[in-house]
Amino acid sequence: MAEAALTHRRVVSIAFPIVLANATVPLLGLVDTGVVGQIGEAAPIGAVGIGAIILTAAYWIFGFLRMGTTGLAAQALGAGEKAEVAALLARGLLIGAGAGAIMILFQVPIMAFGFWASPASTEVEELARGYMQIRLWSAPAAISLYAITGWLIAQERTRAVLLLQLWMNGVNILLDLWFVLGLGWGVNGVAFATFLAEWSGLALGLWLCRGAFRGPSWRDPALIFARDRLRRMIAVNGDIMIRSVLLQAIFVSFLFWSGGLGDVPLAANQILIQFLGFTAHALDGFAFAAEALVGQAVGARAAQAFRRSVWLASLWGGVVCVALALAFWLCGSWVVAVMAKSVEVQAEAARYLPWMVAAPLVGCAAWMLDGVFIGATRTRDMRNMMIVSAAVYFSVVWPLIWSFGNHGLWMAMLISFVVRGATLAWRFPTLERSIAD
Repeated sequence: MAEAALTHRRVVSIAFPIVLANATVPLLGLVDTGVVGQIGEAAPIGAVGIGAIILTAAYWIFGFLRMGTTGLAAQALGAGEKAEVAALLARGLLIGAGAGAIMILFQVPIMAFGFWASPASTEVEELARGYMQIRLWSAPAAISLYAITGWLIAQERTRAVLLLQLWMNGVNILLDLWFVLGLGWGVNGVAFATFLAEWSGLALGLWLCRGAFRGPSWRDPALIFARDRLRRMIAVNGDIMIRSVLLQAIFVSFLFWSGGLGDVPLAANQILIQFLGFTAHALDGFAFAAEALVGQAVGARAAQAFRRSVWLASLWGGVVCVALALAFWLCGSWVVAVMAKSVEVQAEAARYLPWMVAAPLVGCAAWMLDGVFIGATRTRDMRNMMIVSAAVYFSVVWPLIWSFGNHGLWMAMLISFVVRGATLAWRFPTLERSIAD
């Protein structure tokens, strides 16, 4: 795998299935909402929305498992350590099972905290509790799938990731229609559909990884629990988790300060931030390509392959960012009009649309270098540069809001992108030299 030619076609073949897989994610949310909307009451829609948000936030804590597994497995693959590649999958699955079991055991405080953070009416909260109590029993599957996805990406098997995503979403949608519209199970029907989709997804994921189970390495306790390997995995995943928490803190505070500006700016920002989400999903494919190719090059100690991997993935990421900026400039007003029927909200969003045009351009370096540093497992640099970026953001956001209002808030967000990209770029030569040595 590591010796295959590093070509544009190889990069695109890794990236394109991820882009397609990401495109299916919003569809599931639309179907969930649309199905319960047929019940004809507001409470079920709110219950599914709140329950899904709380669980997504809880599962997101373990998102480090996907990124850490990709970097470590790609490096083991590049180094020709087939036994370690299999052992990494086993470690990831054990972490996923353990984390899921903990979530089941602590479901009461998880729900209590979730409803404290997202208060709702008594009826909505009761329905949401029932929804979450069902879905939490698939937590081991949902979290283990992070490890499986990361492991497959490390081997450039992104078509398998696409197949996995299509399978889970397809099963979920079909069962949504049957359980809710056919059997009349309401909110619980949506929860059971997701529960079965996630466990069936785990079964399919294990089948897609069946090659790892043909040898003895995946069940060798001495290899799986090797102290140095575990220590490295914990360090990598810990750094990524801290980095991700800080990144999430920036976005959460952004929405918090948006609310302080008034209902109309808050609504406008909620719409505009979807542009950032779309950008991130579009770039994921090329960032994942960087993770896999860079990881393999680092594992093989191939400096030339490392440089070419960074160049090709970044080139395509840059092309996508320019295309997105152009699309937002030409079609952004139309998208806003579709998403918001309020003329007042449309006008407010249009005022800040230029920030969306600028966001892919100024954020490209941060997004792509994240992929490079994850593949190289230089997660300490990622963590430290994220600390710097967050510190700068929280230092400038209030003075900018005070001076420029919502323009200042968006300015602070984009400044955090620039700082993250610049600081990672500053650390890049050190990373490059470490491979060349």
